[in-house]
Amino acid sequence: MAFKKKLFWQLFPSYLLITIISLVAVAWYASSAIRDFYIDQTASELEARARLFEGNIAEHMDPLNVKAIDMLAKKAGKRSSTRFTVILPSGLVAGDSNEDPTAMDNHADRPEFLGALKEDRGASLRHSITLKKDFMYVAVPMKKGSQTIAVVRASIPINAVDKALKSIQLKILFAGLVMALFSAILSLMVSRRITQPIGQIRKWAESIAKGAGSMKKGQPKPSVHSSEEIEGLCESLSRMAEELRQRIEQMSRQQNEMKAVFSSMTEGVIAFDMEEHVLDMNQAAAGILKCDLDTARGRNIQEVVRNTALHKFVRDTLLAQDTIEEDIPTTPDGEGLLNGHGTILRNESGHQIGALVVLNDVTRLRRLENIRRDFVSNVSHEIKTPITAIKGFVETLRDGTVENAEDTARFLGIIEKHVDRLEAIIEDLLNLSKIEQESEQDGISLVESRMCDILQNALQVCHVAIADKKIELETSCTDSIKANVDPTLLEQAIVNLLDNAVKYSADEGTIRLQVSEEKEFVIIAVQDHGCGISKKHLPRLFERFYRVDKARSRQMGGTGLGLAIVKHIAQAHGGDISVESAPGKGSTFSIQLPAKSEM
Repeated sequence: MAFKKKLFWQLFPSYLLITIISLVAVAWYASSAIRDFYIDQTASELEARARLFEGNIAEHMDPLNVKAIDMLAKKAGKRSSTRFTVILPSGLVAGDSNEDPTAMDNHADRPEFLGALKEDRGASLRHSITLKKDFMYVAVPMKKGSQTIAVVRASIPINAVDKALKSIQLKILFAGLVMALFSAILSLMVSRRITQPIGQIRKWAESIAKGAGSMKKGQPKPSVHSSEEIEGLCESLSRMAEELRQRIEQMSRQQNEMKAVFSSMTEGVIAFDMEEHVLDMNQAAAGILKCDLDTARGRNIQEVVRNTALHKFVRDTLLAQDTIEEDIPTTPDGEGLLNGHGTILRNESGHQIGALVVLNDVTRLRRLENIRRDFVSNVSHEIKTPITAIKGFVETLRDGTVENAEDTARFLGIIEKHVDRLEAIIEDLLNLSKIEQESEQDGISLVESRMCDILQNALQVCHVAIADKKIELETSCTDSIKANVDPTLLEQAIVNLLDNAVKYSADEGTIRLQVSEEKEFVIIAVQDHGCGISKKHLPRLFERFYRVDKARSRQMGGTGLGLAIVKHIAQAHGGDISVESAPGKGSTFSIQLPAKSEM
C-alpha cells in the first residue's frame, strides 16, 4: 500500500507554496508594469520632443539644407540631453546630435524609421553598439501635404529604469519573505485545528463516495465534536448525501427517458442557450447538419455548421415570443431544404434560457411538390391548347360563316389534327399509368429475349421517318446479347428514343444505335448529331411534359411524354437511363438494364 501523507502535510506546504508563487507573480507583474509604464511615458515624452524639433527644421527642408539641419540637431541635443536624428525617406541621415551624418549608416532598415513611415509613430527599444547603452528610439514622420519628406527621431538612454526596478524587486522580495514566514506559522496553527474533525468526516465521506448505488437511505452521519462550523458542515454533508442520492436517481431516469426519445426521433432536435451555443442535439440533427454529435455540444452554431439561413433562424427563434416556422435552404442553389420549427426554452421560473429547434429534411417533399405543380400546369396547358383550337373552329363552322367547302374541309382537318394530338397525349398518359401500376404491384413480365430482335422491330416502326429524312442509320448488336425484358415495353422505349433522334437530326444526318454488354448490364445507346441540349436542362429532361424548346417540340408533334415513358420503362426493368449532350454536338441516350433480372 502506498504511503499517504497526513492532511497537515498536505495543507501546510500547499499554502506556503501558493503564497510564494503568488508573491513571485505579483513581484514580476509589478516590475513589468512599472517598466512598461515608464517606457510608455518615455516614449510619449520623446514623441513630444521630436514634434517640437520638427518645427525647428521645417524651414530647412524645402529646399533641403543638410548643414543647417545638422547644426540645429546638435544644438537641440545639448539643450535637452536628447539625441535627435533627421532621416530622409531614402534612409540617409541629414542631421544627428552626436555623430557626423555623412559617416552614419543608412537608416532605412531601422524599425522605428519603418514604423514612422507606415503609421504616425515608430518606437524601438534596443542596445546601442556605439554608446554601449540601452536606448529608447521614437520616430515621427514629417509631412508636406500627404507626402513624407523626412523622419525625425529622438532617443535617450534608459539605464536608470533597470536600477530602479532592481531596488523595487529587492524590497518586494524582502516583504515576500516576511509574509511567507507569517503564512507558514498561520498555516501550522490552522492545519492542526482542522485535521482531526476533517479526518472523521473524510472517513464518512469515503463510505458514500462509491456512487448512488451504495448510498443507503438514512445512513448515519459521523459523531464530530469540534467548532460550530465543522459540526454544521457535517450536518450539511449528511443532508446533501440524501439529496444527492435522490437527485442522481431522478436524473438517471430523466436522462434515460430523454435518450430514448431523442434516439427514436427522425426529426433533428437541437437545444441552444441564449448565446447560440449548442446545449444538446440528437443523432438525427447531427446527420442532417453533417456534424459530429460529441464535438458539437458546447460550441456556437456558427462553428458547427456554415449556413447563414440556419444562423438567422436560430437568432429569430431566440428573439421570438412564439413558435416560428421557416424553410431553410442547405445548398447554394436552393435544392436542399430544411423545414425548421423554433420555440423558446424556459426554466422552472418561466425565464427564457434558450431555444429549441426541430428540423425536418423536406428536400424530396418540396421537389415532388414542384414536380407535381409543373405536371399539373403542363398537362393543363397541353390539353387546353388543342381544346381551345377545336372549340374555336367548331364555333366557326356552327355559326355558318364558312361557305366554301374547301375552307370547311381545311377546318375539319385542323380539328382532326388536334383531336389526334389529344388522343396521343391521353394514350401516353395511360401508358405511363399502366407501367407505374405494373411495376408497383406485381412487376412486369420478363422473358429472356434476343436484343437484336427487339432492335429490328423498333427499326421497322421508325423506318418511314428515317427514310423520309434520308438519315444514315448505323447499328451495332451481336446475336449473343440476351436479357430478361418485356419485349413490347423495351421496343416502345427504343422507338421513342429513335423518334426523338430522327426529329432533331438534320436531313441526311447520321444516327447510331448500339447494344453492348458491360459486366452484368446491357447498354442500349441511341446517338444523334442534332442540335444538342444545354446542361441546365439535363436534370429535368425526363420529367413529364418538360420541353427544352417548347415551340419547336410542339411544331414537331411531340406530346412531351416520350422520354418520361422511356425512364419508367427502364426503371420497371430495374435499370436506369442517362443522357450526354452539349449544344451543337448532338445527344446520346443510354438505357442500362440488368442482364439477368429476376423472373
